[in-house]
Amino acid sequence: GYDYRTGEITDRRHPLSGQIAAGCVLCVPFSRGSSTTTAVLLEAVRTGAAPAAIITTGMDSFFALASVVADVMYGKPVLVVALSPADFARLRSGDWIEIDEAGYVTVETEREGNDPSHR
Repeated sequence: GYDYRTGEITDRRHPLSGQIAAGCVLCVPFSRGSSTTTAVLLEAVRTGAAPAAIITTGMDSFFALASVVADVMYGKPVLVVALSPADFARLRSGDWIEIDEAGYVTVETEREGNDPSHR
């Protein structure tokens, strides 16, 4: 689960439970749930608690739909990028991730002053 008001990951079985994803690049292999995923992400965009971008391992229709609707309704799409499972497996919590306009992902594992609590 995701709290659309705060950006907190609320699923207590998820390894990132309790972390705040608002404004961060959220890396999840796929969405869990149903069409409510789209509604929650859309509400997070409305309240300003959405991730800056989402990286998955394949096209996720729930994330994609939320991004399109958020762009139409609020002018704020959420960038959704799909990586190969092998590339996704290289990502680590605390990595600095940049995504350019074409969707190319650059990952820095170390950055001067890197404090994972301030991602």
